[in-house]
Amino acid sequence: MATIAFIGLGQMGAPMANNLIKQGQQLHVFDISQAAVQTLVLQGACSAKSAADAAKEAEFVITMLPNGDLVRNVLFGDEGVCTTLRTDALVIDMSSIHPLQTDALIREMNQKGFSMMDVPVGRTSDHAVAGTLLLLAGGTPAQVERATPVLMAMGNELVNAGGPGMGIRVKLINNYMSITLNALSAEAATLCEALGFSFDVALKVMSGTPAGKGHFTTSWPNKVLKGDLSPAFMIDLEHKDLGIALDVASSDAARCGLTRALQPGARRQTWTPGLDSHS
Repeated sequence: MATIAFIGLGQMGAPMANNLIKQGQQLHVFDISQAAVQTLVLQGACSAKSAADAAKEAEFVITMLPNGDLVRNVLFGDEGVCTTLRTDALVIDMSSIHPLQTDALIREMNQKGFSMMDVPVGRTSDHAVAGTLLLLAGGTPAQVERATPVLMAMGNELVNAGGPGMGIRVKLINNYMSITLNALSAEAATLCEALGFSFDVALKVMSGTPAGKGHFTTSWPNKVLKGDLSPAFMIDLEHKDLGIALDVASSDAARCGLTRALQPGARRQTWTPGLDSHS
């Protein structure tokens, strides 16, 4: 059993901390929300008056905060972690912040004689509750090995991202793809509705092609990742197909179809596009 300071008890942090308690870890928790702190105290955590108070006996310090400025303040502020942190403790930042901020924080911590790694998470708050988060570990081999038992209380899959600062970098790429693909999916779903055919048809078709499965796991392994850059589909044909799709989407028929679908009382299929992981 380890003594852990957990700082940041928001939508992701609170269930993550709760899972650590369930695994028998001794938690000292701090958040600006006293209600969030008290909820964790009822689950068995110890309340801390400040980040410094939470960290003073900790073997591990976990931060799960909304932005890099808050992480910096929690670490280096007047009542910050570093005012009481043991030199043999390991700080694990699980926040989603700018990679250059992560680099600067790790560098400054090292200069002060402390150890820090980045482990942002993938998946959603539901996975945080279930303890099935994807853990993206950025740290030295020794740090990753040391942190793994603690991290696996909060997730069911750990990826060693390849060194300090690499966890947040792969998280950034993941979120970039997820957000942009989600927006594109919404556009495609809207076009389905405007053209008057069942979304179930589109779902069946796209679930069996790279459009729905994604090129990283379908066309790329057999081509790009093997060094084969020969075209599987000609760019002039792609340009033609994209042009047709855009022309249809901007046509009067499509606009009228969407207008009819949005009229009060119109029968509509509804769905909620999902967004992988955010913290």
